Amino acid sequence: MSSQVWKILVVGMVLSVVGIRCKDDSNPGDMGSPSNIVFPPNNVSYDLHIQPLFDQTCALSGCHDRGTNQSPLKLTSHGETVFLIPGVVVPGNPENSTLVLRIEGRVSQRMPLNRNPLNDNQINGIRTWIVEGAQNN
Repeated sequence: MSSQVWKILVVGMVLSVVGIRCKDDSNPGDMGSPSNIVFPPNNVSYDLHIQPLFDQTCALSGCHDRGTNQSPLKLTSHGETVFLIPGVVVPGNPENSTLVLRIEGRVSQRMPLNRNPLNDNQINGIRTWIVEGAQNN
């Protein structure tokens, strides 16, 4: 076997092993998330992460938008999300934020209702945004 063929085989094997060991657990497709939004581990932005996720999974789905009466909670803006209904988002405290409890399925019905759940990356991203003060950033 020529040295070039040998190198190609070795590189292919290494890439295969690396690909198996470095599975991206934040891939929304892994859990069938209804969204492709991926959150960073910190510095979560409402404009770049939270609202786009809500737009794909909650606000424009006919559940938590301004045009429906299905729920009094509207997730179409920062003000509606954080201030419209007290306790939905408690800045700095995800454990007391109803939003977190509902998307984790710890109280009442898990959200989004009748759809695949958000993945761990998305739930942790929302939790991080709340811990970081639920800023309108």
